[in-house]
Amino acid sequence: MEESTQDREILVQQENMPVVVQSSPKQVRLAISAFYFMQGVCFASWASRIPTFKASMGLNDAELGSILFALPAGQIITMFFSAKLTTHFGSKKMLRATAPLYAIALTFLALATAGWQLAAFLVLFGITGNLCNIALNTQGVAGENYYGKPIMSSFHGAWSIGNLTGALIALGLVNLKLGMYTHFWIIALISLTNVVFSSKKLLDHNPKPGVQVEKTKFFTMPQGVLVLLGIIAFCSMATEGTMFDWSAIYFEDVVKLPHNKAIIGYASFMFMMASGRFLGVYLIGRFGRKNLLQISGTIISIGMALAVIFPNIIIAIFGFMLIGLGVSSIVPMVYSIAGNNKKVPAGKAITMVSSIGYFAFLFGPPLIGYVSQLSSLRYSFGIISVFGLLITFLVTKIKAIN
Repeated sequence: MEESTQDREILVQQENMPVVVQSSPKQVRLAISAFYFMQGVCFASWASRIPTFKASMGLNDAELGSILFALPAGQIITMFFSAKLTTHFGSKKMLRATAPLYAIALTFLALATAGWQLAAFLVLFGITGNLCNIALNTQGVAGENYYGKPIMSSFHGAWSIGNLTGALIALGLVNLKLGMYTHFWIIALISLTNVVFSSKKLLDHNPKPGVQVEKTKFFTMPQGVLVLLGIIAFCSMATEGTMFDWSAIYFEDVVKLPHNKAIIGYASFMFMMASGRFLGVYLIGRFGRKNLLQISGTIISIGMALAVIFPNIIIAIFGFMLIGLGVSSIVPMVYSIAGNNKKVPAGKAITMVSSIGYFAFLFGPPLIGYVSQLSSLRYSFGIISVFGLLITFLVTKIKAIN
């Protein structure tokens, strides 16, 4: 599809509703990417400060793992109605409402002075984050269809760039000794500014005049290929969750870097995750989705094994970079495959798959903490390496991937 440089108004069929477009494909892509970017910045702002919370509250690994359970718990709570809301109101309206809430929820985390308070604020952060996430990925599928090329991985690449940017901002502000509350409000204000300017170019879902949108059950259990896609997402998200929540602590406790430099492990992972996602369009064309999913699973296992067996700074960074490259395209490909399922609307299909995947965020971080408390953080990371091999195996069971 050739990109237009002028605004135009067309109708694109999506989820039994036309999408009114008054922007060029390039403008739509940039606007969607901006939302992915800022969601990544917000998440990284929290994740990069986890060692600070752990140290200031005097938490051990098991206690931290229990608190980290709260964020995905909040995400799971909204799984049962996020797709319904997105289908009813449209992803554009949902993003305008939920992106500001997600940014403001970030600032509440800095107010926590005890573990239970942090857990309560993480539930809120998870609720707003998932509402925003489902709307954003639904908008991403529509944007990919409108653009005419497999660009979903580039949207998730924007999220990863945002994550890397958020981690680097945090690294700088930690060394400048800027307070966490001020840090989080700076990020929130930038996010709110993005909502004002970028939302104008998003795809606008409007009910087709005289046509009823097909009614579906409030929540439908995923079936068939969506189950396998969900399990693949689970394995990838379990690995991602481990990196998000524990990579800085791994570099501090196992690699033995000082506290103010421990974010390097997280940043190295995010750098390759972002790079891999922007290469995703080329890699999918070169290898196909099925082969790329299998290659990605193998790379995850190799990277994790290197970081566990040789926990010195050079090899650990290299291992974390391989993990980032491995997970980079898995979730975007899975969401794209699910979102283009002909039997289920995109928002509901993505929710079905992500509802399975998000259980990895629910159980992964606490599992790492409990196993670490019983044995060691290295051993718990070694368990996660098995998920990469499981991805490689499960892909062979799905025929409907090219």
